Amino acid sequence: MFGRRDLSRLALGAGAGLALSPAARAQGTWPDHSLRWVVGYGAGGASDIFARMIARQMGPAIGQSIVVENRPSGGAIVATENVIRSPADGHTLLHTDNGVLVYNPALYARLPFDPDKDLVNVGFIGRFPMLLLVRPESPFQDFAGLLAESKRRTVTYGTPAVASPHQLAMEVLKRHSGLDATHVPYRGMPAVLNDLVAGQVDCIISDITNGLPYLSTGRARGLVMLGDSRAAAAPAVPMAVELGYPKAVSYGWQGVAVASGTPQPVVERLNALLRAAIESPEVSKQMKDIGAELVPRTPAGMAEYVAAENAVWRPLIRDLGIRLDG
Repeated sequence: MFGRRDLSRLALGAGAGLALSPAARAQGTWPDHSLRWVVGYGAGGASDIFARMIARQMGPAIGQSIVVENRPSGGAIVATENVIRSPADGHTLLHTDNGVLVYNPALYARLPFDPDKDLVNVGFIGRFPMLLLVRPESPFQDFAGLLAESKRRTVTYGTPAVASPHQLAMEVLKRHSGLDATHVPYRGMPAVLNDLVAGQVDCIISDITNGLPYLSTGRARGLVMLGDSRAAAAPAVPMAVELGYPKAVSYGWQGVAVASGTPQPVVERLNALLRAAIESPEVSKQMKDIGAELVPRTPAGMAEYVAAENAVWRPLIRDLGIRLDG
């Protein structure tokens, strides 16, 4: 965790650069007014909750308020464009995830921006392993039983949306295990979980944040976790890797970005502030309680992670023929 002394070393001197370029002056005075944290989803969702929780920690450290602004739209495209078109001075942040940075270029033929070129990664918030759930009274006692049944009849699985991290996680599991399952898309995780309990689908793919309350209260059973290690919040659920499917790994994740052209010292300071906020006792406890895995990354480390994700998921989306703009 960064202390106040650590952050002060990273601070950008307000008076250093009066005769420098506009970009250098922006570095020297950052931040000189409140920040906007733009979220491409509605209030009350996981992205919104994380943004507000972290912003409350970061604000006092920089002496400015951070206003969370919800701009919901399909694929968070409106929010992304808003940040890209804003001044590249570090005062406007974009809440990012798999969809914003990785999926959208493969899902949409005509985006009004290129996230690979128009955004700079600030850092990582956390990742959320995906898992396959069945209802408690399901006849499938393990993944092998579900796999065998899928060879005899049509098995159905629910997710919160077409082209969601949940659907793509299942497609990876299907591809590497030989599971045959038919997708039933819903509008959001609450509807998916309700229909699982009601027996309307054989199984679902859930992120651990939404699935954990059902696991912990016995309203669902986990057959397989698509993580690279057992989840601390659900240690009894076996990993696909352990079952012989080493490439069946899938996480939902969230991060922060700014517009390209933002001065690198500002990006670095934002990264330090973000990491300090996430590692604070209040935020880290809340995130671990809901199953989030905290993985601090530098801006360069975050860029490498996104590039690796692009190499996996964009070809899969294209192979599956999933398009969201016709």
